[in-house]
Amino acid sequence: MGGLPVAEGRRVGHAGAVAARITEIAIDCADPEALARFWTQALGYEVGQVEDGYVELVPPDAARPASPTIGLIRVAEPKAVKNRLHLDLTATDRTQAEEVERLLALGARRADVGQGADVSWVVLADPEGNELCVLSGRVEPLA
Repeated sequence: MGGLPVAEGRRVGHAGAVAARITEIAIDCADPEALARFWTQALGYEVGQVEDGYVELVPPDAARPASPTIGLIRVAEPKAVKNRLHLDLTATDRTQAEEVERLLALGARRADVGQGADVSWVVLADPEGNELCVLSGRVEPLA
């Protein structure tokens, strides 16, 4: 893939300013308010703007502006196929297995998207069936 920027000491395609950054992740859903309860507990986000059919989730103060907001948007049609885009979560203060159990207790469920038994991540689905992965290892908390 010639010309693509590569991180830390690898070949870089361009020098200069960043053209854009991710500021919001939009998730279609049937019930934004109910899904907000899951994602605020899962990520430690807070409810921001609420409108008819839309709930904005905002990261805690220490994570702003580096972390994107999440927009939960009511749609009429149900989820039908595997997401083409999904969130990967990594625990900050517990093991992968403990984080999976915490998310299951919040309403997630295990999902099979053909990942096989030999992968290092765990595939779950949120209460509306949107896939997410829980990666192994830990990351530093933002606050």
